[in-house]
Amino acid sequence: MRVFMTGASGWIGSAVVPELLAAGHEVSGIARSEDSAARLRAAGVAPIAGSLDDLGTLRTAAEAADAVIHLGFKHDFSDYAASGRTERAVMETFGDALAGTGKPLLFASGIAMVAPGRPATEEDASPFTGPDAPRGGAEALALGFAERGIQPVALRFAPTVHGDGDHGFTAVLAETARRTGVAGYVGDGANRWAAVHRSDAGRLVAKALENPGVANIVHAVGEEGVAARDIAEAIGRGAGVPAASIASEDVEAHFGWIGRFFSLDIPASSTLTQERFDWRPTGPTLLEDLAAGHYFARAAA
Repeated sequence: MRVFMTGASGWIGSAVVPELLAAGHEVSGIARSEDSAARLRAAGVAPIAGSLDDLGTLRTAAEAADAVIHLGFKHDFSDYAASGRTERAVMETFGDALAGTGKPLLFASGIAMVAPGRPATEEDASPFTGPDAPRGGAEALALGFAERGIQPVALRFAPTVHGDGDHGFTAVLAETARRTGVAGYVGDGANRWAAVHRSDAGRLVAKALENPGVANIVHAVGEEGVAARDIAEAIGRGAGVPAASIASEDVEAHFGWIGRFFSLDIPASSTLTQERFDWRPTGPTLLEDLAAGHYFARAAA
């Protein structure tokens, strides 16, 4: 297949690309800069100049492809509402471009607040709908595209997709511990984060592309829930600082923007995904990655 991707040079996308190429697919990807284009070419991806704001470019690229994998997102937590508006506009564009074609549309989503108080499953609908919802309510919008002759697949990634080179949430927590001298957790630290290794996420996306009719919600989750206190203690060992509880009223001052995420209880199951796609997570666990020193070697260099 000819596959068009957003986020192909990103953390997850760059793990998906080799899986797609190994399966014989041709891959093109949006590139915001010449540096990004060079990385894509080196990875075997045909770059298309543009960004998530270039809706005309996205539509043309989607129309020319046999499938779309949308992994790009504006991670601007200082204006998360604007990021959501962009996400919705992109999804609406893909919906218009692919309507009536029967083509697969795989897109990144998340599991936060899908099932408060228990592990989220693939059977749980997202509670976020409408343009003002988190991520622009894009998951609910896109899953409705099935009625327009599209095969939508929501790729719900665990809140931490970890591994060597990670610059996401876990890396931010490690940097916060170095900066403050404390590896913090909120309250008793019993709240949990689901986790998945980057390599496992990459394999799963490729499997979902090959079988888009199997399920329209896929959970890229390797570990159902890792306690925040365990994460903080592993970060503390790696950074050489103590782990300690942060009072709820001090969360923002200590953690900054990531505090509101790290205080959430976000467990999730991937039992159905593993059964449906014959996928088994085999990469290191989150605590194993932290013990390996990936998140601390760059700071020491």
